[in-house]
Amino acid sequence: MAQARISAKASEGAQQQPQQQQQSGGQLRGRFYRSTSMADRSSRLLENLDQLELRVEAFRDAASAMEQEKEILLEMIHNIQNSQDMRHISEGEREELNLTANRLMGRTLTVEVSVETIRNAQQQESLLHATKMIDEIVSKLLDDLEDAKMRLMSLYGACTSDVPAGPIDQKFQSVVIGCAIEDQKKIKRRLETLLRNLENSEKSITLLEHQKSSVRQSCNSKQD
Repeated sequence: MAQARISAKASEGAQQQPQQQQQSGGQLRGRFYRSTSMADRSSRLLENLDQLELRVEAFRDAASAMEQEKEILLEMIHNIQNSQDMRHISEGEREELNLTANRLMGRTLTVEVSVETIRNAQQQESLLHATKMIDEIVSKLLDDLEDAKMRLMSLYGACTSDVPAGPIDQKFQSVVIGCAIEDQKKIKRRLETLLRNLENSEKSITLLEHQKSSVRQSCNSKQD
């Protein structure tokens, strides 16, 4: 009887062993297939994120371009309002044109575009320093226009990769290098705008002086 029980248990164990192996193999196969499926999903998700990253950068570039376009439009409207041509038309025409210019400026200002730049503490400090250096020159424009122009040109030379026409402000260059790339571009654009406005101002002053000289010569001729 004891022998029979032992034989029955041995036979039972032998039958259970293949079943356990089969179940174990099924679990391994299940894990293998599950692992492959997870890898495929991860790859697809990563590919989608890569595509979205390209779209995000394109979106930021488009917004930056809109920011620049807004600045250009406002500058052009301002230049028209302060042009010499506006001074040499009738008062009624000038008033009508100024109303149109103000309307266009108001509509331009209704468009709010802002691209925030991600900066670390050092980049933030560099931006504040660079802005302060420019502001100091701008605050003294009326004191000495020619000196201010030369100093702004030296700052601009520090921001461009082209061969500068004059000296470079090395201190400003080291400060700008510490700024974020987007801030470097904005600093350069601001200096370009300032120099362009100064050039227009000089042309207006030169034209005005020429007109005064012509008037004086005309008066002298009549007196003779």
